[in-house]
Amino acid sequence: MGLFERWLSPAFPRIEGEGVVLRLPEARDYEEWRRLREASRTFLTPWEPLWTPDELSGRAYRQRLLRYRLDARERSSYTFFLFDTRSGALLGGVTIGQIRRGVAQCCTLGYWMGEVHAGAGWMHRGVEALKPFVFDVEGLHRIEAACLPTNARSIRLLEKSGFRREGYLRNYLKIAGQWEDHHLYSHLAEDRTRPGARPSTLRGPLDDAVERRSVEGRRDSSAPGAR
Repeated sequence: MGLFERWLSPAFPRIEGEGVVLRLPEARDYEEWRRLREASRTFLTPWEPLWTPDELSGRAYRQRLLRYRLDARERSSYTFFLFDTRSGALLGGVTIGQIRRGVAQCCTLGYWMGEVHAGAGWMHRGVEALKPFVFDVEGLHRIEAACLPTNARSIRLLEKSGFRREGYLRNYLKIAGQWEDHHLYSHLAEDRTRPGARPSTLRGPLDDAVERRSVEGRRDSSAPGAR
């Protein structure tokens, strides 16, 4: 084992869930990560910050590993790779970032999934596995996630995982080179144990207006001769 590998080898969180394992990335994961990201390029880039020219290079990957380890040592952020327990295949990645202590006790959730594995429920299992780590181990109270309004897959994942939509953030993140509005979602520690808790969103005037238009549209479509 080389000096670089030896420095990266201290025990860090390893989280097991329903058919999935989450652990910090390692140097040996590089080739599989590069192949999965490259194969998923057109699938991922509309939803991510603009990729750099050396996005998938070995040098950039090693720099990320150093940053991930430093962040984890400082307990300011945790970046995990998501693996299939049975096959050991890399599925995607999840980040618990921007950890704030003190009166906030909050963090942000980010994730990506390889295109070939999307839509099979893997990321939902990963998010569920992370909740005990966030709330019970790290002692945080709130997980936030920002989602593009047009990202239907991500919205379904968050709501299935019990997140509630709280607000609308204007020009919040620079995605694919453009500042984009985002929905803000959250999941609280007490949401896990609230009787009858279920995925939901906070409603506002815009939601009511959309629902009224939807109802009116259904009425119109039920009229004789409607198409």
